[in-house]
Order: sequence, then C-alpha cells, then structure tokens
Amino acid sequence: MRKSLIFTLLLALLLIAALFSLNCGQIRVPLINVLAIISQRLGLTLLDNTAFTNEQMAVVWFIRMPRLLVGLLVGAALGVAGAVMQGVFSNPLADPGLIGVSSGAAAGAVLCIALNLQAVSMYNLPAFALCGSILAVCLTVFLAMRNGKIPVMTLLLAGVAVGLFLGALTSGVLTFVQGQKLQEYLFWSVGGLDYRRWEHVQLAVGPIGLGIFIMLLLARHLNILSLGEAEAKAVGMNVIAYRMGLLLVAAMTTATSVCVSGNIGFVGLVMPHMMRLLLGPDHRILLPASALGGAMFLIFCDALGRVVLQPAEVKVGIMTALLGTPYFLFLLRKLQKQNI
Repeated sequence: MRKSLIFTLLLALLLIAALFSLNCGQIRVPLINVLAIISQRLGLTLLDNTAFTNEQMAVVWFIRMPRLLVGLLVGAALGVAGAVMQGVFSNPLADPGLIGVSSGAAAGAVLCIALNLQAVSMYNLPAFALCGSILAVCLTVFLAMRNGKIPVMTLLLAGVAVGLFLGALTSGVLTFVQGQKLQEYLFWSVGGLDYRRWEHVQLAVGPIGLGIFIMLLLARHLNILSLGEAEAKAVGMNVIAYRMGLLLVAAMTTATSVCVSGNIGFVGLVMPHMMRLLLGPDHRILLPASALGGAMFLIFCDALGRVVLQPAEVKVGIMTALLGTPYFLFLLRKLQKQNI
C-alpha cells in the first residue's frame, strides 16, 4: 500500500513538473491553452473551444514539448543507470559516469567542435560523443580485465584513470580551439535542454527506451548481484556476464543521454539513493521508481532554471548541481557516521 502511494505521488509530481515546464518561460502560456494545444496536435476534440495564438502553439509544441520529452528521457535514463551502477558496485556513491562515459563523451564532443563538423549536421556532435563514450567504456573494461575476470575495485580504478586521461586530452584540444568553438563546448559540457528539437527526441527515444527496458528485465538478476559475488555464484549465476552486461547497457544509455543533453550530473547519484530510502533495495521496484524520480527531478530543475533569473536562463546542469550537492554532502556525512 505504501509503495503504491509513493508511485502515485511520483507520477503526480512528474505531471505537475511537466505542466510547469510547458507553462513557464519568457512567454507565459496559460495552462488551459497548453492543454488545448496538446489536444489539437494529438487530434483530440478536448478543449476545442479554447482559443490560443499561433505564437503560443509554436512555443508549446515546437520549443517546449521537445525540450520536455528530452528531459523526461534523459532524467529517466540517468535515474535507472545510476540505480544499476549503485547495485553493481554495491556503493550508494556510484554514478553513471564512473567508468568513463561522461569523459569519453566530452572528448568526442570537443573533437567534433575542433574539426567544425557540428556545423555540417546537427547529428555529428551527438555521434562523436556517443563514439567517445563507447571507446572510453571499452578501454576501461580492457584495462580492468585480468584472466577473464573484472574485479569491481579494479574497474573503478580503471574508470578513474581513463577519465583523467580523457580529461587531459580534452583540455589539450581546447587549448588550440578558437573562442567561438570554446564557448560552444562550454555550453555543451555544462549540460542543458535548451534548443532541443523533435529530431533530438527521435534520436534519443529508441536507444534510451531499449536500454531502460533491458535494465528493468534484468532487475531480478541485479538483486542477486547486489548480495555479493560469492552469493551470486552460489545460485549458479554467471557473475562476469551479468555484471558486464548491466554495466554496458547502463553506460550506453547514459552515453545516449549525454549525446542529446550534454553532461548533467547528480541525477543518477541522488534520485536512486533517495528512492532506495523510500522503497527499499529491491531493484524490481527501485528501477522504475528511479526512472520516474529522475525524470521529475530533471524536468523540474529545467523549468526552475528558466524562471529563477528571468529573462536570463540557468542551464539545467547547473540547477541539478545546486540542488543535488547538499543532498550529496548529507549522504557523504551519513556514510562517514556509519563507518565510525
């Protein structure tokens, strides 16, 4: 009963955040007009008598709706990937970017910008970022693997090493980049949902939807993995196969998210841990709750960033860091007390 109530509350908060996102901004659109525009675009007959302007329709459907859907997809992806990472590593401080995903995407993005390929096609930047993420994950796994085994601690250390190397490589490329290109990379690296279009929704929905679906299917196996390697082997589980499969799916889902939104931190760290406190460690419940919580949190942060300093806009990556850092410090302090 309590879990059903929490899921209902999460759905309600997600709906409220979505309506807030569609309603707010430099051009305010009344909520009834927002609903009428969505109804008309979906071919429904609801609210047909509600009048709205062409400007309001363009703002809601072609600017804010793609932005909302990208935020929903990215937030859900980061939430589920974060919960999977924390389960695989048995560490509440684990994050989707832990094994080089974010640093690989950054390296790919800065290379694309340095070569000016992002001006040729809007798909070049996310494609380079995705390739960079894939190469970073493969390099991390290659460095961590010994005799067909991948110890968790070795994987973490390899991820840190790869992240530092790619960070240095990215900084090196940036020193030779002109001012305008440097600004482009800066805006991408901070993370944001501004200027997202329906093409970005189409780019993200397939890989992210498939990745979340696979991780939800493997939730029961993740429960066994989180008990420890010895317990998992005792029930006949192929620990290496499932661990690497979950990590790769989580990494690729995160990489797709980074491709369409840039680097957005704290969603995959804060929301899974918060949902674990509310709902317990069962990943069959935790993963969908983390998806809802991550989507709600990211959409709310994006909408808040558009209104807090109007007419200026605070990018969503900054908002998630500002709101997520206090909770991270609380979590860190709590773990320190447990170890005393």
